[in-house]
Amino acid sequence: MTRVLAVLALVGAGAAIGAEATFSVKVLTPETALKAARAALERCRASGFQVSVSVTDRMGVVQVVLRDRFAGPHTPDMASAKAYTAASFRTNTTELAELTQAGRPQSGIRNRPGVAAVGGALMIEAGGSLVGAIGVSGAPGARDDDACAAAGIAAIREDLEL
Repeated sequence: MTRVLAVLALVGAGAAIGAEATFSVKVLTPETALKAARAALERCRASGFQVSVSVTDRMGVVQVVLRDRFAGPHTPDMASAKAYTAASFRTNTTELAELTQAGRPQSGIRNRPGVAAVGGALMIEAGGSLVGAIGVSGAPGARDDDACAAAGIAAIREDLEL
């Protein structure tokens, strides 16, 4: 009887461990990422800005990059770096730019490869979880990049909440 109970305890423990060995996450579909990028690009165009927009998944891997006709050649890489940074550090980059100023405890973050600690990227969240990030580069300043990124998120907000 003791052996049977011991075996049952081991099987039960194995099932509990197996249940915790994986987890599910939500990720943006390419279609949703493209919808956000298009809306951000259109918002910038309406403001007279030629930009690039990048949308990453929750791990910072690029899903979509759009570059307007006259956006600078550096803007696709910069938009992607901004989006990667927001997703990776789970912080909007305008806030991260402030937190990583010289002399601050987190200033070393700026030395990491691929990090762009400048405004222009926002996290995309759904149901309290990070699902991606959107970065914009090419507007006259971080505030305008942020506004375009926010328009991209607004365009998919309803899709994310369903």
